Amino acid sequence: MAKKNDSSYAEKIIIDEKNKLVFKSEDEVLKYFDKHIQKFESEFLNLRPKNDFSDEEAARLESFLENTLESPDEVWVDSSVKGLPLHIYIKKIESPDEEFYYIALTYVADSIPTFVFLHFPTKSTALVDKYRRGEPNLDRYASEVENGCIEGDALSEGDDLAIGLFKAMMVLRQDDDIGSDEFRDYADLREGTIEEPDEIWRNNGLDGNTLVNFIKDFSVSGENLYYVVVTLEDTSSNSHALLFSFPSEDESLVERYRHGENLHAEEVVQESSH
Repeated sequence: MAKKNDSSYAEKIIIDEKNKLVFKSEDEVLKYFDKHIQKFESEFLNLRPKNDFSDEEAARLESFLENTLESPDEVWVDSSVKGLPLHIYIKKIESPDEEFYYIALTYVADSIPTFVFLHFPTKSTALVDKYRRGEPNLDRYASEVENGCIEGDALSEGDDLAIGLFKAMMVLRQDDDIGSDEFRDYADLREGTIEEPDEIWRNNGLDGNTLVNFIKDFSVSGENLYYVVVTLEDTSSNSHALLFSFPSEDESLVERYRHGENLHAEEVVQESSH
């Protein structure tokens, strides 16, 4: 499943010139990366569901690799492999006949994928989640951040934590959900969500921050509509600074904000702005 790199200058194959990864042949490249290729292929075969694409079906879909690398929906940077800048490219493919994801595990140098360790299509959203690991590379969501700012929140003030968490939400957001350019149209739901939430969840993150999420269901006549407010708790005063908020029609996205400790509304003290 590894893709041979065919980039060459003066009959050399350059993977990462800064780190002296310059090879004389494709065989030399494959030999150098062999242990990584074997590891990633073994992992994939263990994770792949039995009802996913067969090897023959996957071969039919290899043409989607190029589009995945050129225009990914998501890029995740997995730094768990020592000395290897592993980037995971993910793209959702939709057509009248079928819907699936294409995934490529790559070596990246100077922001360019120069070698592909593994690439494959999958129908399994659970498998896609397994490859959303490490840190998301989210530069492509800069315009969404601007759209998502609402007066009084930390996102509008350029707060790094708020921006990072907002971009992570956009990565997981379905294409047919409410667009970020419409978020301000739902801003009047923010106050009601904070003052009379249906659910409040507190989560102590590994980075030392304590996040408290307020969720309210505004669904009417079977049409889903939720509003989520993400706040940062000051543990010394038990007050909460508003990071960002958003509407969603997607129950599965809202479910990701139901983690940690489920609180009662009377336990929480509000702070109107960051």
